[in-house]
Amino acid sequence: MAYLKIPKGWEIPEREATSEAAFLNRRKFLAAMGIGAIGATAILPHPLAAADALYPAKRNPAYKLDRPITDEQFATRYNNFYEFTEQKEGVWKLVDDFKPEPWTIDVSGLVRKPQKLDLDKVLRQIPLEERLYRHRCVEAWSMAVPWTGFPFKALIDLVEPKSEAKYVRLVTFFRPSQAPGQRTLLHYPWPYYEGLTMAEAMNELTFLVTGMYGHAVPKQNGAPIRLVVPWKYGFKSIKSIVAIEFTSEQPRTFWNDAVPSEYHFLANVNPKVPHPRWSQATERVIDTGKIRPTLMYNGYGSYVASLYEKT
Repeated sequence: MAYLKIPKGWEIPEREATSEAAFLNRRKFLAAMGIGAIGATAILPHPLAAADALYPAKRNPAYKLDRPITDEQFATRYNNFYEFTEQKEGVWKLVDDFKPEPWTIDVSGLVRKPQKLDLDKVLRQIPLEERLYRHRCVEAWSMAVPWTGFPFKALIDLVEPKSEAKYVRLVTFFRPSQAPGQRTLLHYPWPYYEGLTMAEAMNELTFLVTGMYGHAVPKQNGAPIRLVVPWKYGFKSIKSIVAIEFTSEQPRTFWNDAVPSEYHFLANVNPKVPHPRWSQATERVIDTGKIRPTLMYNGYGSYVASLYEKT
């Protein structure tokens, strides 16, 4: 009997070749970021207190990838952070004035222990771990990142939500003097805000990130603390969080308010539901230009599909 290999749900054939056009676009991308040879320029993380003692954290082997980790130069020089600029290749050039420490997070709403959390103290209280996650942008590009952080559930448990809490609202900083996009892109409803259901926030995949690639997360990637929800499009993974509120009603979200016809509260990765401007059937891996089929829930259906059985 011939050997029959049954692929895992997240496996994709490696025979998909990078096209010449994608290769040439990659060269242009490198030039735009100022990268001649990968690895030639150092990545400078923000100076989080006691960072040397926190990173690198031990990798959790439960979270595996179906693709190579994205080169750090790409992951830190190609990202959306409109607080600084709408140009993905330019965010890292505009973050010098941003001050990510000291940093506190106001936790309020339907919790028994509302409080202002000092991030340095939280990081000494909750153990960190590294996880390998796929990251999928609604603009149809993707990467694979070694994030360091802790489950959102660990912070939620600290503040003890009340039974009436059904949603979590998260808000980022508002510092126009430090973030040029907040003082020039005035058509956006600053500060950035996002939301999750309580079930989503408590899911084991939902991760509060303070590091990546074995060191503190750089400013352009959401220092000093950001959210990562790998089964949703990247805009749900709010950066530089300053406030968390527990509510009984579904909170409004930044992009749904800005462009309601294009952005849904749930924002789950779904290859069958196109965005008005970008097909979601495939994705471009940012450091290789490789085109891959998009996976339902970004390949994390076994963790999260049950959350949406009634939606």
